Amino acid sequence: MKSPACSRRLISVLLWILSLLLMGSFAVYQRTTGPTYPVNGKVTIKGQSVKYKLLRSHNTGQDALVTIAVPEGVTAVYKYKRFKSHDEWTAVNLEPQNGIITAPVPNQPPAGKVEYQIALMDGENAYPLTEETVVLRFKGAVPDFVLIPHIFFMFFAMVFGIRTGFEALLKREKTYQLTSFTLLLTFIGGLVFGPIVQKYAFDAYWTGWPWGYDLTDNKTIIGFIFWLAAWFVLRRNHKNRTWPIVATIVMVAVYLIPHSVLGSEIDHTKNTTNTTEETK
Repeated sequence: MKSPACSRRLISVLLWILSLLLMGSFAVYQRTTGPTYPVNGKVTIKGQSVKYKLLRSHNTGQDALVTIAVPEGVTAVYKYKRFKSHDEWTAVNLEPQNGIITAPVPNQPPAGKVEYQIALMDGENAYPLTEETVVLRFKGAVPDFVLIPHIFFMFFAMVFGIRTGFEALLKREKTYQLTSFTLLLTFIGGLVFGPIVQKYAFDAYWTGWPWGYDLTDNKTIIGFIFWLAAWFVLRRNHKNRTWPIVATIVMVAVYLIPHSVLGSEIDHTKNTTNTTEETK
């Protein structure tokens, strides 16, 4: 028969594993949703399945090349213009080179966007790849020594946050310690490395409240405030369960919002840089 201490350790291990699995599911969700993830699909032409990946994010400094392998005899019509501008559409007929059609999305400064649409052509038959235009945003390159720690601390803040919620729900005794770690990880990942990532990508350390509407920045500060409140409450009363549970719920709600929504972009109609649609 297992001792109570052994049972507690086993439960703790299982809770950590569950927290890691949940974090992984959120990571996949964040990776595959939002306005930066490529638009993937396929269309059947001449009895062949043609797969495509339409880019929605690219480092500034060079054109973003959208490439599609097509059957022999298939061409394309490609149109584009700067997003949020009074530009006229530019339409280009594309011929394949060695079976590959390449659509160059013209380079823009950081936070500049281009909307584009591609239709494959088999003679007179047109196969639009998307009903709506695809919007691609350019960003500055973020070095790995900044990006990797940012991702590491943010995702492990999620692990510790979920684990803290379990600890509070089950009325276990380490809620305060876990809250402290969650707060620290959130601070380092979101409020130290996050602005540095933002600076490299869009030449601004912070574009959320009170200076802008960047939802990623706002999500970060909201999550941090709730964990900070939970930490202060638990400092005085280690048995409090309400605040860490509320902080966990807020954190999960924040991660359910697709990444990079309402972030930095250039509004050419105003000739100013605003913060409205994806970031980081």
